[in-house]
Amino acid sequence: MPIRARYEKELKDVFDNLVLMCRHIETAIEKCVQALTSRDFAIAREVYEEEQLIDTMEREIEQSCLRILLMEHPVANDFHEITAALKMITDLERIGDQTRDIAEITMQFGGKEYIKKLEHIPEMAVIVTQMVKDGVHAYINRDIALARSLDKTDDKVDNLFNVVTNGLIEFVRENPDNAEEAIMFMMIAKYFERIGDHAVNIGEWVEYGITGKHPPKE
Repeated sequence: MPIRARYEKELKDVFDNLVLMCRHIETAIEKCVQALTSRDFAIAREVYEEEQLIDTMEREIEQSCLRILLMEHPVANDFHEITAALKMITDLERIGDQTRDIAEITMQFGGKEYIKKLEHIPEMAVIVTQMVKDGVHAYINRDIALARSLDKTDDKVDNLFNVVTNGLIEFVRENPDNAEEAIMFMMIAKYFERIGDHAVNIGEWVEYGITGKHPPKE
């Protein structure tokens, strides 16, 4: 196989595996929300156990990227794309860690009724799931505008996190005996907020992969 054809095949394999990793991440987030809202702890255990697969995928993609960098001597544009892929899988793996943490907290609730109705946390989850999808779509389609839009979308997640936090603080003031569970809900909200931050990072690495430049900070 000619050198360039081999290189392009290896690069396509990286892209395909990156998309597959993203699909697993999307499913993990959706399962987290399902487990939390339906109190289905079997699903939460699935998320916790399946996170190992995400770790494995990160290692395999990382090895492929490093092999390309070492063996194929990519030109500048390809170098930027591969570097972006390396950075993106790090953020995706950390999102996987956070889905595992959410699942672990969900299982700790046991059979008790929640101290208050779930309101804004599921909404946060829907938004961050879409952000992850948009980040990878931006990478596949070389869509800088979509990549840059993630920062503004993350503002919605941050606002919802503040709403959740303020609501729980007020709740604990009136119900101090429920502080421990309130903290658990706050941690879950914080993990979803962090997922949004990682999605923004993905968008920034998409832009770097396309332009070779880091996006300007506002």
